[in-house]
Parts: sequence; structure tokens; C-alpha cells
Amino acid sequence: MARERLDLPRSGRTFPRPTVDPDAFGRSAESIARFIGTGKFLVYMTIFIVVWVLWNSVGPGDAQFDMFPFIFLTLMLSVQASYSAPLILLAQNRQDDRDRVSQEQDRQVAARSRADMDYLAREIASLRIAMGEVTTRDYLRTELRELLEELRAEVGSPEDADPAQRGTENEV
Repeated sequence: MARERLDLPRSGRTFPRPTVDPDAFGRSAESIARFIGTGKFLVYMTIFIVVWVLWNSVGPGDAQFDMFPFIFLTLMLSVQASYSAPLILLAQNRQDDRDRVSQEQDRQVAARSRADMDYLAREIASLRIAMGEVTTRDYLRTELRELLEELRAEVGSPEDADPAQRGTENEV
């Protein structure tokens, strides 16, 4: 037998503990909480209690196991309530966690959308400024007409003359 070292503390006795997967437990708690919150559960509980009370009130005397104050029924309902409340709270906490993650993702998407909108607004503004500096077709036509009128005035050619007729006059 090996001798224990005296300069080290004794290791405490460890007892085997059950391991529980928190996610699996949470999923089962949510499914139970969802069922408890349905009308089907209320109907089942009502039927169970009515049958219990009728059986123990008007049933055969030897078969009655919970007399009038129905203490055992009260105990069973208390146990059911003591388990239901934590399961419902656990399901709500898990839902809150999911909601928190979803809200964070929504915030991130909104921030990206806002940044994209800001970028597009800046781009549109820069295009408008650039378009103000670009010569448009209408502006160019107006300038060319004014230049043509100035040339006609300098040369002294008639302004009302049809350009097609002038072309035939030059050819003759």
C-alpha cells in the first residue's frame, strides 16, 4: 500500500453526480411549458380533478382512497405547481435569450442598412454635384444656337433663310 504524502492536502471524497445536458433539459422544459399553457392541458386537468373528486365522493366505499378534504389531491396539485413554475420560468429565460440574440442581430442589420443608406445618399449627392458641372445636351444646343446667331449676324446672312435652300444656292 502506497504511503500518502503529508505535505499535500487530502483529496476530498467525490461522489458521483448525475450529468445533465442543459440544452436538452431546456428543450424538454420548453415543451412541457408549452403543453401546460394549452387548453388541452386545462381540459385534461379538469377531467382528472372531476374524476378524482367523484370517485372519492360517490365511489364504492372500499375503493375511496382520499376522503372529503381531498388532502392527497391537494398534495398532488401542489407538487405539480411546484414543478410547473420553475419549468415555465426556465422556458421564459430561454425565450428571453433567443429574443436578445434576435434583437442584437436586428440591430446589426439596421446598422448595416443605415450605413448603406448613408453611403448611397453621399453617392447621389456627389452625382448631383458632378451633373451640375457636366454639359447637358440642351445646354449645348442652346449655346450652339446662340453661336450660330452671332455668326449669322456677323456675316450678314438672312436668319430666316432655310438651310436647305442655302445649300442649293451655293451649288449653283
